[in-house]
Amino acid sequence: MSTDSDKTQSFRVNRDEKDGRLDQFLTSHEKNLTRSRAQALIRGGYVRVNEGAAKPSYRLKTGDCIALSIPPARTYDLKPQRVEFRVVHEDSSLIVVDKPPGLVIHPAPGHYEGTLVHGLLNHCRDLAGIGGELRPGIVHRLDKDTSGLMVVVKNNYAHAFLSAQFRARKVNKQYIAIVHGIIRGDEGIIDLPISRHPVRRKEMSVSHLKGRNAVTRWRKKEDLAGRFSLLLITPRTGRTHQIRVHFSHAGHPIVGDPLYGFRSIWWKKHFPPGVEVVKRQMLHAEKLGFIHPDSGQYCEFHAPVPEDMGRVLAMLRANPP
Repeated sequence: MSTDSDKTQSFRVNRDEKDGRLDQFLTSHEKNLTRSRAQALIRGGYVRVNEGAAKPSYRLKTGDCIALSIPPARTYDLKPQRVEFRVVHEDSSLIVVDKPPGLVIHPAPGHYEGTLVHGLLNHCRDLAGIGGELRPGIVHRLDKDTSGLMVVVKNNYAHAFLSAQFRARKVNKQYIAIVHGIIRGDEGIIDLPISRHPVRRKEMSVSHLKGRNAVTRWRKKEDLAGRFSLLLITPRTGRTHQIRVHFSHAGHPIVGDPLYGFRSIWWKKHFPPGVEVVKRQMLHAEKLGFIHPDSGQYCEFHAPVPEDMGRVLAMLRANPP
């Protein structure tokens, strides 16, 4: 590999790498690239193969010269914007919100505006500078298409206090999820380490060699239509995509999960007649409890299942096995 500048790199394909895809080749050589980001760079003309354009699916040949030019990072404009979310609780030190599905937490490539952070800055004008420029007040996250409760802090003391609770695993988090299949037993624990997927850099996977400790407790609440289970889930650790990865690995992926679930063409055939297409993972953070930084007292908040998930539940319950 040779580097012409901080932003441009060139690679030569060796014999062992021939016949691989171009996008996968880039993610294996540039660890900060996800596969989707590599594909976007290829389509945007930032990747050249033997000085010519190529597709993400291009199959490599021995000796190919790959040139990768990463454009300068876009600056984020954190101006307050009106963003819809429900305020569950608010006081002088923190705010608890019920995040709707589809809402990104903070700015990132592909999501420069309209995030929860933009909405929080509009709602709480004193958040700027708390915990970092791009993530003011954010002490934990939910995936874009996971709905439910989040706590956001308003001052540096509250930020340090809540962050310490999350690190010590003293925050009580409970999710509700619809998973594929009738899971055996009434409750259980999944204790499997998780790490970044070795090839698909946007994904996580179970790895006994390189993974970090990850523990998820679950309790079955209900069997649905003879083909699905409704679960109450309590993650004891906070790894990226932990719940989704654990249940996918166990053979019970979350319904509608685009990364770790079944392909839609498969599970649509297994839904009872009349059930509409699920457009996101059926995972909702319904309970959040922690020690308040001001009072020192335990407080707990609850959020009802959102409309889309409730609609799916109603349709499944209307179609018994």
